[in-house]
Formats: sequence, C-alpha cells, structure tokens
Amino acid sequence: MPRFEVTPRAAAEIAAIAERQGKPGAALRVSVSAGGCSGMQYGFDLAEAAETDDLVVEQSGVRVLVDEVSLEFLAGARLDWHEALMGSHFKVENPMAASGCGCGVSFAV
Repeated sequence: MPRFEVTPRAAAEIAAIAERQGKPGAALRVSVSAGGCSGMQYGFDLAEAAETDDLVVEQSGVRVLVDEVSLEFLAGARLDWHEALMGSHFKVENPMAASGCGCGVSFAV
C-alpha cells in the first residue's frame, strides 16, 4: 500500500491553483492538526519547498508534501479532487479515519 497517494485529478487542480495564485511549480502541503468538529482536521497550503522530514509525492509533475507527524494520520490515504453542485474541494480518502463529519475536513481516529 502506498504511504500517501495523489490522483491525477487532484494533481491537475493543484497545478491550476498554484498558477492562479501566481506560484507556478509550488507544491501542496497536506497536514493534520487538532481541531474541527471530529477532533482532527486536514490543512492545505501551497509551499515553495519541502522540509527535511517531508514525504514528497509526485504526480503528473506536481509535488504534494506531507510532514512526518501528519503522515502518521494519513498512512495509506488518497488525495482526490471532488466536484459537486455545492462546490469543489480536495477530498482525503483516509483508511485511518474511524469517522468524519459532513464537511469532509474533520475526522476522528
């Protein structure tokens, strides 16, 4: 099982977001922190460079960075881009999550 997977659809959206924000070639940092309605929450930020302890996942020329601590909560997870009538967003399919909330950003382990 991959440690963390990024779909081609998510990679395409990361590249588009970076371009719109004037940061072509920037990576997406995916993190986990305490918070949200279920206890843990995902964070998404553009980053120029990887830190020394980051897992770097490359997909279609795009880099996604996950720090060592967050990876403990994201092992085997998959990052995808989801489009719906209520809006588009990154979706983390996380086998480590015991439950989640309707927003898709918060989860419990």
